[in-house]
Amino acid sequence: MTGARPARPGRRSAGLLLFRHADGGLAVLLGHMGGPFFARRDAGAWTVPKGEYQPDEPAWEAARREFQEELGLPPPDGEAVALGEVRQTGGKIVKAWAVEADLDPETMVPGTFTMEWPPRSGRFQEFPELDRVAWLDLERARAVIVKAQSAFLDRLAEHSG
Repeated sequence: MTGARPARPGRRSAGLLLFRHADGGLAVLLGHMGGPFFARRDAGAWTVPKGEYQPDEPAWEAARREFQEELGLPPPDGEAVALGEVRQTGGKIVKAWAVEADLDPETMVPGTFTMEWPPRSGRFQEFPELDRVAWLDLERARAVIVKAQSAFLDRLAEHSG
């Protein structure tokens, strides 16, 4: 899920942050959250591909499942670097792992969600979980990622240092 709906305390998400070495440093693969709330936003509208999981599901398995659901692509194999957890503004706890890989964003087939739009209209529309995915250098990523998730970028930079 993208976070397009208000977070409820106790919700947990897990995700994979892909990274690659590019000219001048690291680049990370982030997704722009789909749906009407984020359509015209850039700052704070990009996220690690992630999704919610239940307490009885291992977070690592959920991260891989959600990657597949959100991007329509199998999660890459490779060494996983644990990036820990962050608590987002709405209370959601996000756990992430970094995996080095080189994926072509053009091959993405996003998952979708349905919501009532416009609000209280009685009409339900389908929106992509992520409406675009891009490789961003760390400076650009820090400028647009969900604020709490910037800690993942810092932890990745420390690990790759």
